[in-house]
Amino acid sequence: MRIKGLLVAALVLAALSGALYWSNRKQKAEESKPAAETPKIVKMEANDVQKVELKRKDGQVVVVERGRDNQWTITAPKPLRADQETTGSLVSTLASLSSDKVVDEKPADLSQFGFNTPSLEVTITKKDGKTAKILVGDDAPTGGGAFVKTTDDPKVYTVASYNKSSFDKTANDLRDKRLMTFENDKLTRVEVSSKGRSVEFGKNAKGDWAILKPKPMRADGIQVDELIRRLRDAKMDASVSDEDAKKAAAAFSGGTLIATAKVADNAGTQQLEVRKSKEDYYARSSVVEGAYKVTSELGSGLDKKVDDFRNKKVFDFGFNDVTKLEIHDGAKAVQFEKSGEKWKSGAQEMDSVGVQSLIDKLREASATKFLDSGFPAATFDATLTYGNSAEKVLFAKSGDKTLARRDNEPTVYELEGKTLDELQKAVSDVKPAQPPKEAKKK
Repeated sequence: MRIKGLLVAALVLAALSGALYWSNRKQKAEESKPAAETPKIVKMEANDVQKVELKRKDGQVVVVERGRDNQWTITAPKPLRADQETTGSLVSTLASLSSDKVVDEKPADLSQFGFNTPSLEVTITKKDGKTAKILVGDDAPTGGGAFVKTTDDPKVYTVASYNKSSFDKTANDLRDKRLMTFENDKLTRVEVSSKGRSVEFGKNAKGDWAILKPKPMRADGIQVDELIRRLRDAKMDASVSDEDAKKAAAAFSGGTLIATAKVADNAGTQQLEVRKSKEDYYARSSVVEGAYKVTSELGSGLDKKVDDFRNKKVFDFGFNDVTKLEIHDGAKAVQFEKSGEKWKSGAQEMDSVGVQSLIDKLREASATKFLDSGFPAATFDATLTYGNSAEKVLFAKSGDKTLARRDNEPTVYELEGKTLDELQKAVSDVKPAQPPKEAKKK
């Protein structure tokens, strides 16, 4: 009996092993099969699309057309600038519209899918004049998608909800919501007027922003770029109701003027006026009709003084590779020049860490305020050479303050009082390089 039981167990084990083998083999075979292609509903090149018409069940029609400059424009329900990214995404989705699956090859009754009164009709016109028409029916009962078909194909498909939402757009969805439409890299002038003061920026010979008015001054490029970013990011909320739009217009009209910004590029000049009503900011643009509520970031970003945009660093060299440094401290004069990776003073090699520390101190020298005059006789000056450029800055003491003036420029920079003392110490800390220590003998 014991032997018989063992035989039965052995046969069962063999059967299970065989079943597991064939199951694994079948699974591997299934995994090795190429994935089934998702059926295409429309297949064309997005660049060939010239026009798209979206007609909703309620009769609303939105039309976008490609211009000669390859830019999209909304032509219906009324002419509007189109958001190029959103419109381009819509066109790309439609040009290669994929389905989840084919629901019915030849349906006898299209009404069961909602095609008797489609929720959306999409007509795509190509550059050669040929068209394709897509009908969007009811939402599918499962899967979260929708039924879709073309007018020249009997098949009914389902598409994923994210595909449907990418082309089921209103004019407000597709319109360009920017209040200023300039191109950053093409800007030539920026002007901000606020509370009776005005500052104008332009590009200098190096392509950097400089203050032109109220008088020529060095500009803080980071602050100017931040100003431009805020103007570029100023957008309307196109989804507001007519009632809220009227409230925004009234708030703007009765608000206090905060600032007016003007920008100029190769396409012309644009203007944005910002006002404050209670705690909210509103703006009106020369580019688009109406007044719109905007962020407090924009309002506070325009409400600045000229000095807020000035470059507070006394040196411009930034992180450029300095190759020569000349210092005059009273009657004492020192010169450091880079040779390869080494710093030298005359023929003597100097400690590179000390020289770099001195350069860092000069780079960090920054104004706490600006003065128009009152610079006494300089007691310390530094000239740095980098690339084809050289900068010289004069330093002096005035009471407990350190003052600085760039050579041939009138502006006086007031620095922290300890700045000059720290520079003098940094110079005295530069020592000759120490010869490498000999390795200890074992």
